[in-house]
Amino acid sequence: MNKLLTILLTFVSTVSLAAQPHSQKLRVMLDWFPNPDHAPLVIAQQQGFFKEQGLDVELISPSDPSDPPKYVAAGKADIGITYQPEFMQQVDQGLPLISIGTLIDKPLNCLVTLQGGTVKTLADLKGKRIGLTNSGMSGVMLKILLEKQGLKESDVEFVNVRYNLTQALLSHKVDAVTGMMRNFEVPALEKNNHKVASFFPEEYGIPNYSELIFIANAANPKDPRFQRFLAAVKKGVAYLDAHPKETWDAFIKQYPEANNSINHEAWFATMPYFAEEPSNIDKAEWHRFSRFMSDNKLISKEQPVSKFVIA
Repeated sequence: MNKLLTILLTFVSTVSLAAQPHSQKLRVMLDWFPNPDHAPLVIAQQQGFFKEQGLDVELISPSDPSDPPKYVAAGKADIGITYQPEFMQQVDQGLPLISIGTLIDKPLNCLVTLQGGTVKTLADLKGKRIGLTNSGMSGVMLKILLEKQGLKESDVEFVNVRYNLTQALLSHKVDAVTGMMRNFEVPALEKNNHKVASFFPEEYGIPNYSELIFIANAANPKDPRFQRFLAAVKKGVAYLDAHPKETWDAFIKQYPEANNSINHEAWFATMPYFAEEPSNIDKAEWHRFSRFMSDNKLISKEQPVSKFVIA
């Protein structure tokens, strides 16, 4: 009897194991080294949300933020994280890419000045020095922002401060800077008792767009792994909202090199910006931004939304 029971239990165990889905590999290239912008993915990995979806997700850090679209287009990564405006330019130029979901559904870039100075409104930028980085898109957005306030490029002085935005602002080398991240540099400045005024592009005539999106190769936009991936990311966002401190502690345990005051402030400042429904794509919003990109010669022509996002 005992022998029969043992054989039966062994059989049931074998069938159970065989019925478990085999984990499918998914290579995801981040836009940079792991940081608070990637919190939902790190959490989904730590909490086993990807495994629940039958996925074995590898998070890959690029050597350059421009790498993800290239790797995805070449089939060297399954999913990439990148920036919507640059992505639209790349698609317009012929890269075989498609957006499958959203990580951060609002811009993070903003224009920042120190409170107590002469810049109270964007119109006050006339005759002022504005610092910007080497990044082309933030400079283009700034010029458009100025135009919408009735200012020309000649009305201001652009100063290339490379990546020393904070230093340039605090040293009064410039009167304002653009390209600051509202979830990184701005909280860090405020934490150190520097009162700032922030101007958000979506509040001053630039259509809303997503800071970070998930992209895939356009040849296979409906890979069944993708929706399972996004479902796990959604659980990661919800878990982050419910356990902000616990997840921060787990993040720096896994990535001790990220344990600093800037990332600590950014962890909590970024939480409101994550898309609660990563698989949802606002096609009307994409249409408005496509028209904006076309009107401002950032892409060759206004493209149909289906050119950019999964149908």
